[in-house]
Amino acid sequence: MKSEKATGNWVLVAATTASAMAFIDGSALNVVLPSLQRSLQATATDLIWILNAYLLFMASFILLGGTLGDRVGRKKVFMWGISLFMLASFACGVAPSPVWLIASRAVQGVGAALMVPGSLAIISSYFKREARGQAIGTWSAVTTMVTMAGPALGGFLADLGWWRMVFFLNLPLGILALAALYFKVPESRGSMAVKL
Repeated sequence: MKSEKATGNWVLVAATTASAMAFIDGSALNVVLPSLQRSLQATATDLIWILNAYLLFMASFILLGGTLGDRVGRKKVFMWGISLFMLASFACGVAPSPVWLIASRAVQGVGAALMVPGSLAIISSYFKREARGQAIGTWSAVTTMVTMAGPALGGFLADLGWWRMVFFLNLPLGILALAALYFKVPESRGSMAVKL
């Protein structure tokens, strides 16, 4: 019973940390756009695509991400999504031009499409019905707090001229989520989900 509870805690750590990557990235990025624009000499059109490339690709592939999780394993696809999101975040952070950043944001969107459905699917598959509500509530509370903190963090980084840190912050978060998943969370797929 104790090991089951520990596994559930690690599921929550992985799910909330990975979701935090996506939510803080979006909310902080909106605040650093003027700093980013000056640094990369981006046009207004570039800024629109920097924001929308991510959303477009995430929306286009999110159903595929959920389906792949059910077919080949939720943990596996979730980890693929986190890894791709991290690689794309690094590429965003070192972007030398608006075009590079737009392309990297599109790849980030694909990573998010693999990652976002897995977050709640993993929570739902590892918690029994009576514990599931509390687990989802914890996930919601953490992601809400992170989203609310994003603009403040973005403003702080923008004041320092460190807009690239918005993307680099995803790297330690992703490493934590991947480690929790790899070492502590068992695999599940479709109707074969493990129930704690």
